[in-house]
Amino acid sequence: MATATKFDIKSVLDKLGVKELNNGVSTGSNGFGSGEIIESHSPVDGEFIAKVSTATQADFDKVIETAKEAFNEFRLIPSPKRGEMVRQFGDKLRELKQPLGELVAYEMGKSLQEGLGEVQEMIDICDFAVGLSRQLYGFTMHSERPGHRMYDQYHPLGIVGIISAFNFPVAVWAWNTALAWIAGDVCIWKPSEKVPLCSIACQNIIAEVLKENNLPEGISNIVNGNYKVGEMLTSNKNVPLISATGSIRMGKIVAQTVASRLGRSLLELGGNNAIIITQSADLDISIVGALFGAVGTCGQRCTSTRRLIIHEDVYDEVRDKLAAAYQQLKIGSSLDESNHIGPLIDKQAVDIYLSAIEKVKAQGGTMLVEGGKLTGEGYESGCYVSPSIAEVENHYEIVQNETFAPLLYLIKYKGSVENAIALQNGVVQGLSSAIMTNNMRESEKFLSQAGSDCGIANVNIGTSGAEIGGAFGGEKETGGGRESGSDAWKAYMRRQTNTINYTTELPLAQGIKFDL
Repeated sequence: MATATKFDIKSVLDKLGVKELNNGVSTGSNGFGSGEIIESHSPVDGEFIAKVSTATQADFDKVIETAKEAFNEFRLIPSPKRGEMVRQFGDKLRELKQPLGELVAYEMGKSLQEGLGEVQEMIDICDFAVGLSRQLYGFTMHSERPGHRMYDQYHPLGIVGIISAFNFPVAVWAWNTALAWIAGDVCIWKPSEKVPLCSIACQNIIAEVLKENNLPEGISNIVNGNYKVGEMLTSNKNVPLISATGSIRMGKIVAQTVASRLGRSLLELGGNNAIIITQSADLDISIVGALFGAVGTCGQRCTSTRRLIIHEDVYDEVRDKLAAAYQQLKIGSSLDESNHIGPLIDKQAVDIYLSAIEKVKAQGGTMLVEGGKLTGEGYESGCYVSPSIAEVENHYEIVQNETFAPLLYLIKYKGSVENAIALQNGVVQGLSSAIMTNNMRESEKFLSQAGSDCGIANVNIGTSGAEIGGAFGGEKETGGGRESGSDAWKAYMRRQTNTINYTTELPLAQGIKFDL
């Protein structure tokens, strides 16, 4: 692949401070990692990038102690001062947006534009957090007792554990850590073992900021490795909050482990996202929204569009236009901006995708556009596929489960929008949803308490592309967590109610008498 083989990954890593140590093994600026070696290969061209050392239990214990010591110092720093640290981190990201975006695109496989967009999300959440650092509001309340004042306030939790998935190798960490930092928390990050170099690059960037401000490096920590390292984090009683992004299966394991020690979980899990297209919809924007939602990031977003629920009056037209649009998609290197679709993350993901197509056919679905594995020049990594469209029924088992790949389902509905909403809600996931309509009554019904049961509900835009200003997350088996904007910051803090008596009397609440 001409574009990919010319890509100078060593130069990119140098700009990001990712150096080869110990015979080619990089540990990140924490220096912790004496365990097994994992290798990072690019799905773009299959090329080896670097080796990374993973954390042992002893390494992890050192990280915990480092983080605990850092928290004791960091929590005493006023929040606006912590916000200044986050501001400087955002400025560093602005300077390094190009190389970090390139690393994301090359190591994960998403398009360069999406890689750069992911770094922009990091910058945006830093900006949001800086402003928030002066607005961690509590409330005042009137006491029923004379001469008393009541209020509540928020304090730092302590160590926040962050487990992130491969599909957003840097942005989801930033969503969590920027808010945790302004809250006064310190963080331990367990990134996906499929994209370890992205985490090391981010750690190097924040480590430089911490050093320049004479702050302890334990404010930000990484522990690379597989699920066993994740278990060290989720089971540790010194970590009051675990924020985990990934599959529903993983989330259930995390939730049970954390709950067993009465810790907190912030879960952002799978999606089975639908766009409803009504008979009044603008079909031009409907097709564009569905197209990007279904094939963007090669269908590997938790907000990717999995289902199109289309009114029978416009079904044939939407189906035909969409099938025609799929024929125009260009598939190839993520670093070539003329391509629309890059690779899946690895060969295992390709196998899962191909298996899902066979299940669609076995369960009664019809393949409108049948994709498959791509081979030959430009596809040597073995991770490239062409996308698929299938005509199905909502109740099929394969439709009820999320396939993390570019597999789009078309479902026809009849009658009122309530019928479409029932189909949309008829899955166990509840992350993102959308309706395409020019009918105000339909849009308001969709957004009402009897409408979409998802954490995100959009009108006349697709299911992907959430802005950081809004809280991000979903309901049902998506986990119920909220990250990023709005008041998501409260998840990273503990609430405390305070009552102050400024009299010489000691009246009890509810008028209780306790006289001696």
